[in-house]
Amino acid sequence: MMKLLNKWAFLLACTLAVSCSSGGSDDPDVPDTPNKPETPSQPETPNNPTSEDLAKYVCPTYNDNYTSVAAWTQRSKWNLANVHDPSVVKAADGYYYMYQTDASYGNVHEGHGHFHARRSKDLVNWEYLGGTMTVAPAWVKTKLNEIRAEQGLAPIANPSYGYWAPCVRKVKDNLYRMYYAIVVNNYIKTGGTTYDGSWTERAFIGMAETTDPASNKWTDKGFVICSSSDKGKNWARKSDRDWDGYFKFNAIDPSFIITPNGEHWLIYGSWHSGIAAVQLNPETGKTLKELPKSYGTADEIAHYGKLIFTRTNGSRWQGAEAPEVVYHDGYYYLFLAYDGLDVPYNTRVLRSKNVDGPYETMNNRVTNAANGAGDNPTVLTHPYKFSQGYGWVGISHCAVFDDGAGNWYYVSQQRMPANVAGINASNAIMMGGVRSIKWMSNGWPTVMPERYGAVPQVAIKASELAGTWEGIDLAYEYGKQRVSTEFTLNADGSMTGGTAWPNVKVWNFDTSSNTLTIGTTKLKVQREVDWEASPRKLTIVYSGVSGSKSFWGKKK
Repeated sequence: MMKLLNKWAFLLACTLAVSCSSGGSDDPDVPDTPNKPETPSQPETPNNPTSEDLAKYVCPTYNDNYTSVAAWTQRSKWNLANVHDPSVVKAADGYYYMYQTDASYGNVHEGHGHFHARRSKDLVNWEYLGGTMTVAPAWVKTKLNEIRAEQGLAPIANPSYGYWAPCVRKVKDNLYRMYYAIVVNNYIKTGGTTYDGSWTERAFIGMAETTDPASNKWTDKGFVICSSSDKGKNWARKSDRDWDGYFKFNAIDPSFIITPNGEHWLIYGSWHSGIAAVQLNPETGKTLKELPKSYGTADEIAHYGKLIFTRTNGSRWQGAEAPEVVYHDGYYYLFLAYDGLDVPYNTRVLRSKNVDGPYETMNNRVTNAANGAGDNPTVLTHPYKFSQGYGWVGISHCAVFDDGAGNWYYVSQQRMPANVAGINASNAIMMGGVRSIKWMSNGWPTVMPERYGAVPQVAIKASELAGTWEGIDLAYEYGKQRVSTEFTLNADGSMTGGTAWPNVKVWNFDTSSNTLTIGTTKLKVQREVDWEASPRKLTIVYSGVSGSKSFWGKKK
């Protein structure tokens, strides 16, 4: 079996495997109006926090093992439980709104709409809002069968759909757009759901709009783009182990960006040949150029997008998906998910001066179809474990956003490891992980190891850094948790122990930039919650990037 699980297979496997002891039956439905958070919100973090503010801080108490409240009737208590492929937007009302792929522990969401939403004022406590779409729009089936008719294939009367990875952005005052993916699970040859010697049908990206995210009412605007193939009508598959995909661009995982000069772009794609960029019409939200048939020569389907990233040159089985593109200080940063989503999922980053590339790694290696895959982009997140707790795996498919005041955040799904004692199908536990992003002096982002807790950021003194730490070297290791080692920062500026910097003996701290330097490695520090401690407590964490990997740590 391939080491890399694709999303189709894993979503099916993990949800069917769960027998949710806490319920999930079709109890009478409760209208999905905003619910009060189970845990009171933290007081708004002051702009100039004091030691008194820090002393008053209370760590979040919700349980990462949410199986006791996993039933649909308990959804008001979910907080960040059951988050998968999140997208986050800060709206005019001051709330952060999160939208996601249809997925939940025990499949309890089924029958309750699609592209589920939640919101938060503090990024710590979230209230569930419900599905944003009741059924698949009629245009999906119509468009699907129009394409099948062009290829001489019989129509599919009742397509089987998956609802994946929406992207939501504020376009302007009173206008928000959601780009969403609906995949067709039926096989091309017969239109059935049993393997028939062909590939499954194409995916579609559509778009919906709202003037008020709080209403959770979206107006569908229809078709934007679909999967495209440069292999003509050759949709045959040699076997179910053949990974030489029929489609060149897989129309899932949309990321939408408005450039500083007002251009609108859709970045999308997964596995197959890589990631594509296509320009949009700002007024309609649809593609700027009219789309031809979705199958033909490479030149004939050129309007479906420009290839901006490929992990393995010339391959249709990439092991990379979930592009997220943001603009920061002169560069477009492309965040990607690598590998299978159950355990090995990890996040990489590249950047470019242009939204449609070429994108390069931190080592200034260009990564595109013409030049090959280049060296590995920097690892920002990776399966990991500190000394306490079980740690986390499957940490990727991220949303990256800012609060409008210069503070940036990373939010993704993260999973418990497999076979955690006492938890049925523990790897299907999907908790949303919000983390701070800090920008290094070289312009690259680094993601903090501990989840964001809205901790008052009282200035850190060098004397506070002296003591025992746990450090993790996030060097890429497929499917394995990177485990922390212990070391000591001594008050005299010397360092002892640890394996991340085996030949380093000194450290120093620049209070003006909150930068800890160990040897020559620069690390951003901030106050955060120690989520693994019992009870949870405050700590200081660090994160930094160098070459192809990140460094994470927290003070014990």
